[in-house]
Amino acid sequence: MTNYKVVEIFSSINGEGTRAGQLAVFVRMQGCNLNCTYCDTKWANEADAKFHWTSTEEILELLRSMEIKNVTITGGEPLLQEEIGELLEAMAKEENLRVEIETNGSVPLQPFAEIPNGPSFTMDYKLPGSGMEKYMLPENFAVLRAQDTVKFVVKDYEDLCRARDVIREYDLTEKCHVYL
Repeated sequence: MTNYKVVEIFSSINGEGTRAGQLAVFVRMQGCNLNCTYCDTKWANEADAKFHWTSTEEILELLRSMEIKNVTITGGEPLLQEEIGELLEAMAKEENLRVEIETNGSVPLQPFAEIPNGPSFTMDYKLPGSGMEKYMLPENFAVLRAQDTVKFVVKDYEDLCRARDVIREYDLTEKCHVYL
């Protein structure tokens, strides 16, 4: 049985994206491969961040007991968790769960997009103000579908112009949701 480094599981009103305003369960995984200048969860990304080894079944049991349909897997970068595909496949088999992965755009999405009834993606594209744009994988744009989202955190005018250019270059508004 696979275990994951979970720093917290909590319910809250979703504050962003296509499900903003809806109740959701957030499963926050430990660790990230980036170090954005504006990160609001650095505490969960440090190598020594406290976490609990939590199994797929433990996560599913908790989700069933909470009876909330929206689940957001976040971090850090949740797709770095070993065998995260196993958890996503198990969640896809659960009736009435709508699973979203918040990902930083630096991990290939293709393997996870192939999961039947799998998650939607909210993929950040790190702009120059983050200090992490060089780690972005533009090939992820080809994987995105109508239920997915690309999110740009804009620090300044340079970031805004860069976001515009990326949106246009990859025709993002025609294939997915886009948030600034």
